Amino acid sequence: MRRLIYVPVIHSMVDMGSRAEALKQESIRRFGGERWARSRRMIDEVWEGIRARLLALDLPWERVRIYQDGLPVSGKELEITRDVASQGSKNYQIVMELVGRGARLMGTESPDLLSREYTHIKRIAEAPTDAEREEATRRYAAESAEILKERDAFIARRIAETLQEGEVGLVFLGMLHEVDRLLPEGIQVEFLIDRLPLREVEERS
Repeated sequence: MRRLIYVPVIHSMVDMGSRAEALKQESIRRFGGERWARSRRMIDEVWEGIRARLLALDLPWERVRIYQDGLPVSGKELEITRDVASQGSKNYQIVMELVGRGARLMGTESPDLLSREYTHIKRIAEAPTDAEREEATRRYAAESAEILKERDAFIARRIAETLQEGEVGLVFLGMLHEVDRLLPEGIQVEFLIDRLPLREVEERS
């Protein structure tokens, strides 16, 4: 049996790489500094909960493969993950901890598709005027669904081709992805949690 566990991802600023500062400033401009800081605390708390649930699974880590949202097939997967983790990404810090326990890190996404998506995000974040930002947002909205569909198809193929009989896959994915619908029969899909407890955490913040 091949087993795949879905782990929900909330993207942090660190995960946005070179566009993080621009996105941070845009968020503060629109919603205010206090709301931005509260959202950061909320995301950190959610990740602590995800980490606790993962470790409680007590998986045979030497037979676990990790697939990560946004991690391209590049031959530099470990280097990228270590770098992002060192910058403070809770997601990537957990992945590095699991790799330290024996799990195998897998390149997961198409570099070309990621590049197409990041180009749109960069144009929105760096638009010099409101009108240009709105135009960049409109263009992204027109293409984002197709890009996501192609990304999901690539990820599903990647998992189907690499996850071996008797192994467990952990796939860290954002909430818009629907890779589970594209996997072949023979891969048993489970979800680490039914939904992210965002409202409960926000009310305590």
